Amino acid sequence: MKVLISGGAGYIGSTVGSACLDADITPVMLDNLVTGRREFTQGRLFYEGDIADGALIDRIFSEHPDIDAVVHCAALILVPDSVADPVGYYRANVVKSLEFVSHLLRNGCERLIFSSSGSIYAAGEDFSVTESSPIEPLSPYARTKAVCEAMFADIAATQPIRVLSLRYFNPVGADPRLRTGLQLRCPSHAVGKLIEAHAKGEPFRITGIDWLTRDGSGIRDYVHVWDLAGAHVSALQRFDEVVVGSARYSVINLGTGRGTTVKELVAAFNSVVSRPVAVVESGPRPGDAAGAFTCSDRAKRILGWEPDYSIADGIRSALRWAELRDERLWDDA
Repeated sequence: MKVLISGGAGYIGSTVGSACLDADITPVMLDNLVTGRREFTQGRLFYEGDIADGALIDRIFSEHPDIDAVVHCAALILVPDSVADPVGYYRANVVKSLEFVSHLLRNGCERLIFSSSGSIYAAGEDFSVTESSPIEPLSPYARTKAVCEAMFADIAATQPIRVLSLRYFNPVGADPRLRTGLQLRCPSHAVGKLIEAHAKGEPFRITGIDWLTRDGSGIRDYVHVWDLAGAHVSALQRFDEVVVGSARYSVINLGTGRGTTVKELVAAFNSVVSRPVAVVESGPRPGDAAGAFTCSDRAKRILGWEPDYSIADGIRSALRWAELRDERLWDDA
């Protein structure tokens, strides 16, 4: 099997590429390197360019007519940036995705896996979501994912392409073999901030301690990126069983089934480091929410997938990657 991975030089796309290689699936990587890293393409079939470049997509399919499916990971993903630049986010994530799928249709692509987000949901009272939960994205970034999903569903209904959207929240960690990891030296998510606080000997700030969660802190769904990559491989291998018949568009959540609170995340972090990180508590920041987590019953039933790695495993691999990052990447981005 051969698969085209858009955004193949990014955090998720490159890890999916590694999982494909390990499963004897040949990845063809496409990335414009706006946020992706050229280092993550070494030794792999790679095309530098934009998903909206029709001539480039035509060339890829001409040179690789045996591409069986496409995994679409290319997107801008930072919520604050999407608030500051909604036009840029809609152009990059929606307009270019529409152009991309039109090029795929022209080249006879019949299978598309879309890397979507659980942030499109409105969480229930217990902070859980399922595939049938209401769609209520709270940021321009999340809305671009919801718009793309609706767009792909409409296209799949009448065009010769089937689409599977995989929705997940918070990937953490790195490829266990440390081939790839997060591009940024100081990631803005909680695990990144914990690693930064640990390195500097500073306390980690918990914002919001009065949420109606089990310990008052916010709750998130931290899933090891290698587990997510494995889910993409399972989806590729079972695509014709999952998206079949009249149901030409399908969605599957990828999550832990329980979620992790911020306090639990700190405890897990401190369980794997020799010098615990202190914490300070404060009120929520403007725009903060209690959070949510995804149930993954459908993924287990249909893909035969469930997470193998714990949050502690994710933290350990993130720490190992942080130690090696500057050796693996060629500049100080």
